[in-house]
Order: sequence, then C-alpha cells, then structure tokens
Amino acid sequence: MERNKFEEVVIAVISDLPTEFQELMDNVDIIVEDWPTRTQLREVGLRNKDDLLGLYEGTPRTNRGQNYNLVLPDKITIFQKPLESQCKSLKELRKEIANTVKHEIAHYFGIDDERLREIENGR
Repeated sequence: MERNKFEEVVIAVISDLPTEFQELMDNVDIIVEDWPTRTQLREVGLRNKDDLLGLYEGTPRTNRGQNYNLVLPDKITIFQKPLESQCKSLKELRKEIANTVKHEIAHYFGIDDERLREIENGR
C-alpha cells in the first residue's frame, strides 16, 4: 500500500475514536515508519523487525503528575512494513492497522498488555 493511503487509514481510525478519547489525547504524535529501529526492538525485547507492529513511547496519561509540563510529545509509531507482511488482503491490513493503532493508544491511556489481553478476552 502506498504510504499516503496507509496514513489515511491510520487517520481514519483515530477519527473514528469516541470524541471523549480524541479530546483527551494531548501531547502525543502518531507517525508511520517503514520498520522499527534496532533500538526500538531492543527496548521491547524483540529481535525480528517483522514482530513489532506499533510502539508507544512516552509517559502514559495515568502516570502524569503536576510536574508533567514542558516535555516533548509522546510518540506512537505504526510500522507499515511489518503490518503489510502479516496481512494477506487489503481488508485484513485495514483491520490490523486499526487494531494496532487502538492498542498503542490504549498504552497512551495507561493500559498495559496484560490488561489489554483481559479486555480482549472479556474479563
């Protein structure tokens, strides 16, 4: 998929979020990159660049105190090539982009992977 089309899907996912979540997203940039860097892979304990679909880097909203000001924006990176390599159709790719964007935004709101698994399993 061309980069601009991929980015349009990411933007559409964010636009489809409930308004109350959109309004709470502050001081965070969401970007698209082809691949994760070695440093990013190392930080999350992965070796294979195909395994990292998205990454949240920053201070979750739940951990921000009164002294949280004048800081660089948090960053959510969505990795295009790993997503494309794991999907067999355009429909599947769009769904996986949406899942990845929402997953990383959940981290921004302070939800860790364990809790996300519980939510996905209906607990």
